Amino acid sequence: MTNPLCPDPRQPFFDSIADVWDDWHDLPALNARLADFFEHVDVQPGESVVDVGCGTGNLTLALLAWLGPQGRVTALDISPAMLARAARKTTDARVTWHEAPADRIPLPNGTCDRILCFSAWPHFDRLDHVVAEFRRVLCPGGQAHILHLISKEEVNRIHSEAHPTVRADRLPPVDDVADLFRANGFTVIETEDNASRYLLSVRKEPEA
Repeated sequence: MTNPLCPDPRQPFFDSIADVWDDWHDLPALNARLADFFEHVDVQPGESVVDVGCGTGNLTLALLAWLGPQGRVTALDISPAMLARAARKTTDARVTWHEAPADRIPLPNGTCDRILCFSAWPHFDRLDHVVAEFRRVLCPGGQAHILHLISKEEVNRIHSEAHPTVRADRLPPVDDVADLFRANGFTVIETEDNASRYLLSVRKEPEA
């Protein structure tokens, strides 16, 4: 694991809930919904995928089961406790774990096929820097997805009742996030913002 260049004030809070996070979720049901999502956005075997804000690794594990032997996952989070719990779940050499923020992805330019940000977008600062970093590491034609499996209203309610370090973290309307990606040279593929799912899918177009 690598160390963050920029510590985040939310880190102690996420460290404190690492050991109980999985208890708050129905993991078999989550895995089924993630598999449906991978099919929906056409994740292909052998892709190189970045899991930004990987938490305890549930999305990463689902990806490893989907991507086949040639697939690779780069998983990053600001919480060393979350990462440690995630790393204990698998010894699979196809995943590398990194303690790093969303705007400092530890990959060279143009080297990943897809970026997934699951249940983490509201916790990122400097969103213009995050989007620019997504563009930097994606291959031409690569895709990024912002995903929550509940509504933005429910996300924002949960945060409003949570620890003070995340209480102001809000998930904006998906069209606002789509506009941010468009302004940074992405093509919007799909948006969804309803009671059961929040989704933005975008594609990095080749340089003109």
